Amino acid sequence: MAVYYLRRIGLFFLVLLIASTLNFFLPRISGSDPVRQRLIQEATQGGYVPQGFNQMIKSYDKQFGLDQPLIIQYRNYLWNIMHGNFGYSISQYPETVTHLIMQAIPWTLGVGLLATLLGFLIGSTLGAIIGWPGSPSAFKYLFLPLLSLSAVPQFLLGLVLLLLLAFTFHIFPLFGGYAIATQPDWGSLHFWLDVLHHAILPALSIVLVAIGLWALGMRGMMVNMQGEDYMIQAEAKGLKGSRIFLRYAIRNALLPQTTGLALALAHVVSGIVLVEVVFGYPGIGGVLLNAIQQSDFQLLQGIVFIVILAIGLATLVLDLAYPLLDPRIRYQRN
Repeated sequence: MAVYYLRRIGLFFLVLLIASTLNFFLPRISGSDPVRQRLIQEATQGGYVPQGFNQMIKSYDKQFGLDQPLIIQYRNYLWNIMHGNFGYSISQYPETVTHLIMQAIPWTLGVGLLATLLGFLIGSTLGAIIGWPGSPSAFKYLFLPLLSLSAVPQFLLGLVLLLLLAFTFHIFPLFGGYAIATQPDWGSLHFWLDVLHHAILPALSIVLVAIGLWALGMRGMMVNMQGEDYMIQAEAKGLKGSRIFLRYAIRNALLPQTTGLALALAHVVSGIVLVEVVFGYPGIGGVLLNAIQQSDFQLLQGIVFIVILAIGLATLVLDLAYPLLDPRIRYQRN
């Protein structure tokens, strides 16, 4: 077990290094010059090109370290991320990348984590009931709606909800994280209620799709459990149907669902980007979209690294904890 744990931890750092390397080089393959692009945009908005334009570009390139050879930039990049320093944002200078991410990520986590957990709980419960032979027949009619929900992209369902509940019936706001011209006051109950009101539609578009996905997965696992030896033995022992359902079927069916939940939680930061863009929600999605549009290497690298780290840590924790979840699993050398 110790050898396995060390191997998994070493593999985690190797994957993190490879992914970080790709994160550094891929944006630079495009050949775009983010500093020149940003300065030209500002000059166009101002209606004139300032004197010493090229000198300004060289000055900003030096500020962001873009004037150095690529291998030196790569070395500095690795050194900085090891210390949690992602540098300054090119498109929103002098804001730091860390500050921009820390401003946006609580909004994404607040909606994404809650929506993912709700979707998992409701979907897994419905899937278990639908897949169990002893369930009321009325639950069988939920299969087709759940199947339809699982096939709809989150952002597309968000557009439909936006059209119906915000634009047509004016039940929820059209966009944003709180009312326009409102000064954020996290000590005010009224502001919290306003934030909750704005978060319902984005969360609903995630929850509905998640319910369909988790329900289908759980239903499939419950159906597969029917022919297992331990299920047949439990029935032969004369155990009650409710006990077999809770202690034998659901307990074993939840193991693959738990694996999926860990990975889904790791993808929260990146998985709802389009939903946030649709609703104009002040999460990481808008920041990432701006970084891509402005070719902001520093900001793009910071966000992608956070996503890589979250997915890698979730996978590592899952690998290390899985023997505790299922005592039948043992990692050992043959």
